[in-house]
Amino acid sequence: MKILIIGGKGTIGQKVSSHFSKKHEIITGGRNTGDVKVDITDCKSIKAMFESVGNVDAVVCTAGEAKWAAFDSMTEEDFYIGLKSKLMGQVNLVRIGKDYLNPGGSFTLTTGILADYPVVLTASAAMVNGAIHSFVKAISLELANGIRINAVSSGLVEDAVEKYEAYFPGHNPIPMKKVINGYIKSVEGKGTGDIIRMYDNC
Repeated sequence: MKILIIGGKGTIGQKVSSHFSKKHEIITGGRNTGDVKVDITDCKSIKAMFESVGNVDAVVCTAGEAKWAAFDSMTEEDFYIGLKSKLMGQVNLVRIGKDYLNPGGSFTLTTGILADYPVVLTASAAMVNGAIHSFVKAISLELANGIRINAVSSGLVEDAVEKYEAYFPGHNPIPMKKVINGYIKSVEGKGTGDIIRMYDNC
């Protein structure tokens, strides 16, 4: 398969890219690094990326950001960071990318445990993750040509423990091999409309 991985040089993306490169043709995309440059907050950039890459068999997105802050301190503009990046960035990858996906291909989006088990300072991130889950379930009913779509939702991954452990008291870090398995299930499996949860704390 020819697989386009957005965020392919990030904490999760680089491990996912490394795994799939063993059996498939991998193209990585990112804002500052990767085989192709893309800003997922910009529809023109997304369109240009797909025009450059051409048709693919799978699109995986591990990119997208949202602001972490106390709710009382957040402005409307703070919420728009997550809405424009992690939410609409991934929605637009599907909206535009469906025209570049081969029949029977797949989209794999990335969310996280905050959709189901939020922690403090994550009002925006939790909201965005939950919205992506609903989008995946709804759009799976409409995609044509046998195209599938799923989301991988992981708990705190072991490679990010040093940075985020303080925010997740009592959570068991998720081994990267387990996280990768979520993406394998989405890309190489047959399911669609699934939220593939890789949690180990509940």
